[in-house]
Amino acid sequence: MAARRAIHRLSRRPDLMIIESYQKLPVVYSCGPGEKSAVKSQRPLSTAKRPVNLDLSSIQFPLPALVSISHRVSGILLFIGLIFLMWAFQVSLSSPAGFDTVREAMAHGFLARLVLWGLLSALGFHFVAGVRHLIMDMGHGETLEGGQLGAQLTIIISALLVVMAGVWVW
Repeated sequence: MAARRAIHRLSRRPDLMIIESYQKLPVVYSCGPGEKSAVKSQRPLSTAKRPVNLDLSSIQFPLPALVSISHRVSGILLFIGLIFLMWAFQVSLSSPAGFDTVREAMAHGFLARLVLWGLLSALGFHFVAGVRHLIMDMGHGETLEGGQLGAQLTIIISALLVVMAGVWVW
């Protein structure tokens, strides 16, 4: 019914002509003076005003969404952290002096230890969140309560792994 009203409203405009009409999106063609039909736009029949600019900072994401986004961020950090690890590996294998340099940096360098702890923490979180996604792929925890519980368990187990990595590195 609403689609008929919208099509009727559009058909009263002399510059628009509806050639095809699907369920909710009619295809609207422009028929200007002396011009053949050219596609102008596909307009939804809904008259509700949609936001032009979505402000993501005003949206409060649920915990499962934050864990999922953090999983992606930790993957990016791990990828970037590979630069540090590959450099350290290359230097340590280049010569006995290079190996001693890397060993000293890992043993006494604050920045090297901080980077190593950050990478181990990102790896732990990424692993736990990946297992959570695999469990959800098997059909478990797909409900709202299951997703919330899975996100909470991911955070708790990851926090334990971060603390254990910190104890091991420091």
